[in-house]
Amino acid sequence: MDWLNRFESVWLIDFEFSQPPGNRPHVGCMVAREFHSKRIIRIGFEEINAMDCPPFDVGECSLFVAYFSSAEWNCFRALGWPLPLRVLDLWCEFRNLLNGSRPPAGWGLLGCLAFHGLDSMAASEKQEMRELAIRGGPFTSDEMESLLDYCQTDVDALDKLLPMMLPKIDFPRAVHRGRYMMAVSAMEHAGVPIDVDTLAMFRRQWEPIKIKLIESVDEAFGVFEGLTFKQNRFGDYLIRQGIPWPETDSGRLALDDDTFRQQAKSYPQISPLRELRHALSEMKLEALEVGDDGRNRTMLRPLASRSGRNQPSNNKFIFGPSVWLRGLIKPTRGRSLAYVDWSQQELGIAAALSGDPALTQAYASGDPYLEFARMAGAVPTSATKQSHPVERGAFKVCMLAVQYGMSEHGLAAKLNQPVAFARNLLRQHKETFPVFWRWSQQQVDTAMLVGELQTVFGWTIHTLGGDNPRSLANFPMQANGAEMLRLACSMASEAGITVCCPVHDAILIEADTDKINAAVAETQTIMRDASKIVLDGFALESDAKIVSWPDRYFDEGRGREMWDKVFQLATEADG
Repeated sequence: MDWLNRFESVWLIDFEFSQPPGNRPHVGCMVAREFHSKRIIRIGFEEINAMDCPPFDVGECSLFVAYFSSAEWNCFRALGWPLPLRVLDLWCEFRNLLNGSRPPAGWGLLGCLAFHGLDSMAASEKQEMRELAIRGGPFTSDEMESLLDYCQTDVDALDKLLPMMLPKIDFPRAVHRGRYMMAVSAMEHAGVPIDVDTLAMFRRQWEPIKIKLIESVDEAFGVFEGLTFKQNRFGDYLIRQGIPWPETDSGRLALDDDTFRQQAKSYPQISPLRELRHALSEMKLEALEVGDDGRNRTMLRPLASRSGRNQPSNNKFIFGPSVWLRGLIKPTRGRSLAYVDWSQQELGIAAALSGDPALTQAYASGDPYLEFARMAGAVPTSATKQSHPVERGAFKVCMLAVQYGMSEHGLAAKLNQPVAFARNLLRQHKETFPVFWRWSQQQVDTAMLVGELQTVFGWTIHTLGGDNPRSLANFPMQANGAEMLRLACSMASEAGITVCCPVHDAILIEADTDKINAAVAETQTIMRDASKIVLDGFALESDAKIVSWPDRYFDEGRGREMWDKVFQLATEADG
């Protein structure tokens, strides 16, 4: 309670709202309770939509407490209200408390209440009220009263939950996580600009063009029979092309998408087939959430993964489906987008946290994979990316594989080389970067002995037995990378930069075309500063790719061929 006493007011807050897919919320009502005085504020539909500022102070002297609070801050933004400066999100803290396991009743507010032995509204009654909120206004006086009562039950729940959770909450790091929920609302409010005309054409013509798309792509493979992928034909194709392929335990060809994705990296000619299979089996164009203003908006699901990364829906989020579909991302007239990503982020984090001087040198070289090959004596000191591409490629795969704890057998399969070759590469890595290997093993030992691992800002993985040591070894890189991204998104949003979304180790920003270069420069400075904060002064650099109207976004070297095929077929079918 001492930490809460630092604030003049502590507001427990909840909104009810409707939000059609891809759109911003339409606020239905709000209930807030001041934790110390128990003063309560209930504001209905008509009144709240006429207010241009909140009925309480949102400055540094006030703390706002909510559960999965990005929804609340989305409502603030929809109403045009100034946002709070200090946020405590009990969803974030519940996730952090149990990360690595799963609570019996789930991660929602009801699940959190149940975990702490507190009563809650019956699920059936809650669903009925949710449906009323989703329907949206106008409401009758009785409906509004019922909706306010329902909204208050969540605030009452927060009132009971907060003192129960306080002893387990890590202040002030918890407020730092609440800060990120504010940035999440900024990104969900902005969304990603979509070429809605082309999307509409794809949706109209997707079923009719499937067969033509298969015919177009399969011409080079001969592995389909009608709409059906035939394994025996694919096996014949692999033999003709001399491409080795992983098998399942039963001796059949491994046909999962992960295998196709990995193989396509070694054999790029496989990429169109992989994209085709992925598109036919998983892509649901109707599920992509695009609002009336042509922006892709969906819940970013912050902190949903074990590493603390976002986990938005693969079907609803434009960066979820096949990479070729990202061609739908297109800035509007006079606007530009920039994809800004850290250079070898996880490798830089490994160098900084382990303190390995050789790994630090490799990262600082600008081409850590070639530098590793030089250090190992596999190439001369004068070697370049152009003069020794094969050696660099093998050492790159090894370096990345080590970060994920890949075994020699996995590395051999990835390189399509004998196990002895992969074993030798791993031996060279261990001899070149011994400090890193000792540190990595210490992380695994700590997790096993203490029962948890933490990032620099306190995001925790709880080990309950049976955890994969390779996953634990990679946790410091992935989870601290997630911390870095959260911090950069918060700093960029607070600086007034329009951040459209986070994408793994990158952020997508938007600005007027005549201001995009300045926005990129400021974003890169922020990302560099964020890395120095997380890594105690160790700076990670970033790269930027700018796309200006009327061009559309494409991933470098991925998906363009498939996009051209689909676009041509859809255009022809559309007349």
